[in-house]
Amino acid sequence: MAYAALLSLTQTLEQILGSRSEEKHIKSLHEKLSFLLSFLEDFSQKNTETIASLEVRIRDATYEAEDIIELHMSKQILSESASQGVISCFGKIIAALQIMMPLFHNSEKYRLQKVIKEIDSSLVDVEKMRDMNDIEGSSKSSSSNKSTLVGFDNDSMQITDPLSEPPPKFKSTSIDGIEDIEVMVKTNDHNDLQDLPPENSLRATSSKSTSTKKNTMVGFEDDLHQIKEELVGQSSRLKIISIVGMGGIGKTTLASNIYNDSFIKEHFYIRAWTTLSQEYRVQELLVHLLKSMEEITDKMNQKETDELKTQVYQRLKGNRYLIVMDDVWDAKVLDELRRIFPDDCNGSRIILTSRQSSVAVNANSSACTHHLSFLSRKQSLSLLCQKAFRNERCPPELEEIGRKIAEKCKGLPLALVVIGGVLYKAEKTRANWEYVAENVKSAVTGNDDDFMEILSWSYNHLPHRLRACFLYMGVFPEDYVIHVSHLIRLWVAEGFLKPNTHKSLEEVAKDYLEELIDRNLIMVRDRTYTEEIKTCSIHDIMRELCMRKAQEEKFLYVANQEFDISSEVMKNQRHISIHLTGQNAVIYHSTFRSLLYFTDSLLPNSLCFELLRVLEAGNIDFSEFPVEILKLSNLRYIALSYHGKFVIPASISKLCNLQTLILFQHSYAKRLFLPMELLKMPRLRHLLFDEAVLFCSDGPENVNLQTLSGVIDFKLTQEALRTIPNLKTLGSSYHCETQTELSFYCLENLVHLHQLESFKCKVISSVWPYVPVPQNLAFPPNLKKLTLSGCKLSRHNMFLVGNLPNLEVFKLKEVAFENNAWKTEGEFSRLKFLHVEARYLKIWEAEAAHFSCLQCIYLRGCSNLKCIPSGIGEIPTLQQIILYRCPSSVVNSANSILEEQQDWGNYELKVHIDSLDFGNIAFSGYSYRKMTKLVNKTIPVHIREIMIDVL
Repeated sequence: MAYAALLSLTQTLEQILGSRSEEKHIKSLHEKLSFLLSFLEDFSQKNTETIASLEVRIRDATYEAEDIIELHMSKQILSESASQGVISCFGKIIAALQIMMPLFHNSEKYRLQKVIKEIDSSLVDVEKMRDMNDIEGSSKSSSSNKSTLVGFDNDSMQITDPLSEPPPKFKSTSIDGIEDIEVMVKTNDHNDLQDLPPENSLRATSSKSTSTKKNTMVGFEDDLHQIKEELVGQSSRLKIISIVGMGGIGKTTLASNIYNDSFIKEHFYIRAWTTLSQEYRVQELLVHLLKSMEEITDKMNQKETDELKTQVYQRLKGNRYLIVMDDVWDAKVLDELRRIFPDDCNGSRIILTSRQSSVAVNANSSACTHHLSFLSRKQSLSLLCQKAFRNERCPPELEEIGRKIAEKCKGLPLALVVIGGVLYKAEKTRANWEYVAENVKSAVTGNDDDFMEILSWSYNHLPHRLRACFLYMGVFPEDYVIHVSHLIRLWVAEGFLKPNTHKSLEEVAKDYLEELIDRNLIMVRDRTYTEEIKTCSIHDIMRELCMRKAQEEKFLYVANQEFDISSEVMKNQRHISIHLTGQNAVIYHSTFRSLLYFTDSLLPNSLCFELLRVLEAGNIDFSEFPVEILKLSNLRYIALSYHGKFVIPASISKLCNLQTLILFQHSYAKRLFLPMELLKMPRLRHLLFDEAVLFCSDGPENVNLQTLSGVIDFKLTQEALRTIPNLKTLGSSYHCETQTELSFYCLENLVHLHQLESFKCKVISSVWPYVPVPQNLAFPPNLKKLTLSGCKLSRHNMFLVGNLPNLEVFKLKEVAFENNAWKTEGEFSRLKFLHVEARYLKIWEAEAAHFSCLQCIYLRGCSNLKCIPSGIGEIPTLQQIILYRCPSSVVNSANSILEEQQDWGNYELKVHIDSLDFGNIAFSGYSYRKMTKLVNKTIPVHIREIMIDVL
């Protein structure tokens, strides 16, 4: 976590430099930290002991320096004597930084004024270390052990060369009656994980394989069949086939089963297998390719790289060959070796396996990519029973508990094989199996010498900039459905993101998230129709890795049982996630930066952490505003729930670092009035409420504010526009009574919010059933998402919406149309999702040309609509028509469209009728707010998105 610590402190110093740019000492310190950041970026994947030790020392020293600086800043703000600045504490900063200096020089004799000279000297030391291979890589022998073993299986526990050493042993967790049992995960029993050394194949040469036994594989039969077809298909050109998935999912086993298939062995004249792993040397890789082809001589290891490339090329030239490149971490290796694989138009193939989707894409943009998914419940149980009983059947009395155990492995073959090995050696009693069922994670990860090492490779290969973001996933409880917008706001507040002059921090966070998904470390749960990731999650086993690594790095402690905050293990952590209230929690002075509650009760004195940046307490119900918060001047993120009469004091403006404020309305809560000072807080980025009144007075520009959601009767005056010029998301409800129309709220000024991408407008009236939308209401051209509720729309209003050039999502909820008819005008040129809920709508006229990109139509409660326009079926991109509580005439028209499209050979279009019967839906998982549930994964994604929106 040295990189995250350096990045955080660098940003703190930049904040100081913003007001005191003339300070040479701070500039010098900032430059030094920036140098260290660059150093770590350059050597982000060098995992030698030297680098690891260096990172620990940098991390600890940087943490201490940051504590001193931020603590002083906090006191300065609270004492309102900011005129003294931060410079008065520089002597303390020097004391902390002197700890850092010996890292590069093994001496403390230098003084801080010579820091620049010492950094220059450290560069000399680094160059010396490179020459000695301390940084450039580990020793040749250690790097070759992992990178070149033929048959090395990164998806299993086979850490050593299976040709020369016995398989590793695994110890089970303590189970009553079966203590001290060692589970041998035997070579021939590894199933979905085991990679036997592939049989070398040359028709002219005898093959010496260690085993001819084929791995029994559970799951992936469809992938196996498809890949075999691709291998022997009609295409004569050289073809690359990629198998991608997270560690332990069975990529190597699938490739091995294909490689050793009898038909494949007959089809290809030459077959060769090599495993790259994280650190590889091209020369050694070529040697092992030749060994796999049995082209081995005594002098081969002495040849230069170019000679070996020539030899491989000549051996393959003119022959139909199959090359398997297992465990590819970097697409550069393919660029390096591409020329040694001749394309003689004879049907030669290359299979590569990787944990990273980008490797497959970079290998060949037109390559066939197979993304392996988790096993189904049935497949999981089958694999578990194979490992636990070998050739015997599972006794009936253990079937139910076996299903429970298999389900807890969440479809990861690696976990199923390990737990199956534990059960195989254990006495097969219901009591033992029930114990395992309650302790699946500890039983699996108890073999961490091998199991966790396999998963750790994915972490060790991460660039430094992604590591904190990945480990932070451990703060969320098991099976938690994470809303991406929530995650991104937390990452921004924590300071994990390196600023980019061309992107906002939120955009940088999205890039980081995409990278972690590409590396199969985070799973996408739902995407919107605009292809944005809406929710994500992390596999339980990967979450276990997060928590272990995070605690080792003094980064995160997850309190999921009784705990004592004063304990040593928690004292040095930067982030605390509380899942259960600690009965013995005693809180003393702490340097925690984050306190995240996933429980409904607050710890005593937990608002006294002076350096706290993040307070996530959205599940805790407050009856009054906790005034202790106002002393936490370092706070960047606050999330609370409230009930009753909740008042936010104007003094909240003292929290000058606040970026995000989220206030949830609990039961019996009265209307919340927000102080005008709120919009004057310069670092605010996101304001989210259920219902809150916010008045805007003329004040300075708040250029950072991007989100304003859940406000009531927010007037878009000229003063408001000047205050929030860069707003991207606006959600407001408007009350229109006898003397009040929508025009009272100055909505015609909305068009001047040039950065606005999402606008939700809900109109409420006890006088009119539907309030007319002003004719002069125009929308900004950058708008991508528009939701209108409770209003009446004229033909002119709809024409203006239809001509918005970037609109992708359009939702009409409880609206009325002029003359109860919608004659579609405008092109809706980029619209992908259309939601219409209009009780009195009778006639809808539209052609396919009006919705050229539409993917989904959702009609809800359109009880008077006669039919869906027949031209809708001709939209080439249309995938879904979803009807809920619509008359039979609408249902019949939807079915007619479906039949007509099927007659034309279009079977992509689906029609769902009355799909949203909430009384029969089984909800699973839980999310940011207790009242918001994510529906079962078996329901189609498009319907789930609608359910979430409706709920």
